[in-house]
Amino acid sequence: YDKQGNLLARPNAIGDLWEGFAVEDCTDPSGDPIVVYDQLKDRWILSQFTTAGPQYYNCVAISQTGDPTGAYYRYAFITQADPELPGGTFFPDYPKYGVWTNSYIMTTRDFGDVFGYGISIYALEKNKMVAGNPKARAVQFFLDSNVVPLERMGDGLLPPDVDGNRRPIDGIAAPIVGTQDDDATYGAAIDALNIWELKVLWNSKPSASLTFAAQLPVAAFDSVFPCAPTSRDCLPQPGIADPNQYLDILSYRQRPTHRLAYRNFGKHEAFVTNQSVEAAPGVAGVRWYEIRRTSGVYSVHQQGTYAPGDGVHRWMGSAAMDWQGNIALGYSVVNGVDVYPGIRYTGRLAGDAAGQMTLGEETIVNGNGVQTTTNSRWGDYTSLN
Repeated sequence: YDKQGNLLARPNAIGDLWEGFAVEDCTDPSGDPIVVYDQLKDRWILSQFTTAGPQYYNCVAISQTGDPTGAYYRYAFITQADPELPGGTFFPDYPKYGVWTNSYIMTTRDFGDVFGYGISIYALEKNKMVAGNPKARAVQFFLDSNVVPLERMGDGLLPPDVDGNRRPIDGIAAPIVGTQDDDATYGAAIDALNIWELKVLWNSKPSASLTFAAQLPVAAFDSVFPCAPTSRDCLPQPGIADPNQYLDILSYRQRPTHRLAYRNFGKHEAFVTNQSVEAAPGVAGVRWYEIRRTSGVYSVHQQGTYAPGDGVHRWMGSAAMDWQGNIALGYSVVNGVDVYPGIRYTGRLAGDAAGQMTLGEETIVNGNGVQTTTNSRWGDYTSLN
């Protein structure tokens, strides 16, 4: 749709983007899609993974122009297995994408058909992809859970996604962010944000590095929500008596939720993200962060948990910042009495008291029904842009 609500393109199955493509698995309706816009190149990036196996791919389509309803170049990047884990291949679950200067950056949560677990961070060769060059390359780092402390990668890391027209400094490392909870299962000593740095040079032979850059202590939070009978049956809905039909908070996954929205303000860089938490006993809230990098040093500039105390669950959030430093936060809402699953938002101005969403709450969509499936999944690919 355009901003006036006019239909510009009808719905299509996502696999149709890869019709006639060499990797036939990309034409399946496999899902876990992400859409990002590269304003530095005026291109749209659409993606999904494959599920057929035994070899798995991340399928990426990039618009040939700034028109998202036009033609696309298509790519498929293979998921490499850990060479030290013989047998089986790795499935790239929960893919997340971001726009950087010379690369598109992707992260996945990998688990093996036979055994093994880890997190992968990819850089995709942006200039060749934009030009439609079929030889566009990828660099992949695999953080093996048998080697890297689990709390440093958790259940997923987020890549940066550039907002605004001021690009990051050429050659500067891309921040990759995760979270850890000292009350969760991975043995973290403190509640914290973990930051990795990715650097890639696309020479005739690419050179790349991934380093652990910082661990930033944050205000205490609890990501372990009281869910039953399974870990996904968490948030009640009006008129629903069967807890198998409660909605998934996903907070128990040790990861922030999409996006890690990045802006370059010159004297400092800022990036905002969020995660779902138990804000009060049995009540979901949204923990949000503004992280800054100043002269290469990371800090938590501000943080807060949005949970007004009215018994409404707020979760599955996504945060973004505008060119003035104002922050918006969108999220889902529900309670078990009279708030059907819907979408609301709040915000703050750059000069407001740190750590507070000061602008009140407004509604994007008031729900008028309930979800009655028993897999409980809900909204973990939300994106505020």
